[in-house]
Amino acid sequence: MTSNQTLTLPYQAPWDWQQFHGHFRLRAIAGQECLGERDYCRSFRLGEITGWFRVTAPSDGHALTLEHSTSAIACQPLLVQRVRRMFDLDADPALIAAHFAADQHLAAMLARNPGLRLPTAFDAFEQAVRAIVGQQVTVKAAVTITGRLVDRLGEPLADAPAGIDRLFPTPEALAAANLDGIGMPGKRVQTLQHFAAQIASGALRLGIDQGASELIERLCALPGIGPWTAEYIALRAFGDADAFPASDLGLLKAPIWGSTGITARQLQLHAEAWRPWRAYAAAHLWHNYSGG
Repeated sequence: MTSNQTLTLPYQAPWDWQQFHGHFRLRAIAGQECLGERDYCRSFRLGEITGWFRVTAPSDGHALTLEHSTSAIACQPLLVQRVRRMFDLDADPALIAAHFAADQHLAAMLARNPGLRLPTAFDAFEQAVRAIVGQQVTVKAAVTITGRLVDRLGEPLADAPAGIDRLFPTPEALAAANLDGIGMPGKRVQTLQHFAAQIASGALRLGIDQGASELIERLCALPGIGPWTAEYIALRAFGDADAFPASDLGLLKAPIWGSTGITARQLQLHAEAWRPWRAYAAAHLWHNYSGG
């Protein structure tokens, strides 16, 4: 196993490794991802290139270190761009804090967690699959089922660090697979495979070049994908700063709304004042709701 070099990825403080550690601890898929006390390692596919990378968060200094497989030299600029987005290293925390200063609830949350960012997926297709699998089930159940997909359909990866030996399945593999006994209702399997087939054929392209609302519209036009799934994909797959899944239970039941919670319509209206940073408001509400 060889690695060509280590890169430094700077960010504007504050930035909190513990937030990302907590995020990955709940979601890491064995064989594809490995989480250490101060580092995160995973396999990746970028076009025709496959390999692995490891991000380490030193306890001092305002930068992460990125180590990667030799194969990644050929796609290093794109890999760096994806990793920076994944760990939300380009956010300006002072700008976001200033925007939320007028909202007493959010201002208080920001004061408690000034380094909170928006953890984003490395790969948009993988995140979309996770969101579809995760419809109406717990995060833990979704990770278990997605892990089965990786086990069953992911290609093996050689010469990677211990614990990393598989790639996430391709759209083609997912679309064509027999998913009997995978642990999902038949309807959700149909939704997942139809989505994968649309991506494989090129009929659907995952991207927010035309804006997140255009992607959300295209996703909602697919059978079995509603606004929550589509908004969540925009938020988690692309780190869109204003994506906001207003029907999300964790947002509706956040402690700031009191014991009765709030309706999705009320939340939608309340969140207008949070534009263009609604996704960061969601990150704070989720953190406040779950305590992690």
